[in-house]
Amino acid sequence: MRLDQRLIAGMIEPGTRVLDIGSGDGSLIGHLYRTRNCDARGIEIDMKEVTRSVSHGLPVIHGDADNDLTHFPDDAFDYVVLQRTLQAVERPREVLRQMLRIGRYAIVSFPNFGHWQMRLRLLLTGRMPDNAVWNRPWYATPNIHPCTIRDFLALCEQDGYIVKDWMAIDEEGDRAPWRRSVRLANLFGEQALFLLARAR
Repeated sequence: MRLDQRLIAGMIEPGTRVLDIGSGDGSLIGHLYRTRNCDARGIEIDMKEVTRSVSHGLPVIHGDADNDLTHFPDDAFDYVVLQRTLQAVERPREVLRQMLRIGRYAIVSFPNFGHWQMRLRLLLTGRMPDNAVWNRPWYATPNIHPCTIRDFLALCEQDGYIVKDWMAIDEEGDRAPWRRSVRLANLFGEQALFLLARAR
């Protein structure tokens, strides 16, 4: 599993109900089922990945975050996960709202466009930057809503979501030591993970 998936798994209580949006090959839901006794399910837009997951006995359905979350009832899950997909959905604000309608908690991971290397490459070259996380040219990327850690925190505040936990990490697996400094995390964190809850 990727680093962000391992950290996401650590945020999830054993024995809970989990929906993984953009579940890919099902690595996270398989891990949650095997090691944390979770009732974990997935929804994935890529039919090849759905077929691969189902062939391994994983409960994954074909669908996408922008259109299919409205079909789930309120409070159907304990956790709803969106791993490295927020920047690729058409309506990220609505997707977050739906996640916290159908789940008690939402866990979101995304690449941080505010990372210093991204800023420097854009400044020096005048071209869209790429790195280990943003690794496709601008014309082939699925990322239509890139954001920074500060952008995401501002949206959470605006929409009244409670940030229960968060962390900034790099692609090599190190958690950023500036964990509670938003400005430094926004500058040096390659990826961000957030655990959100609805305001009561």
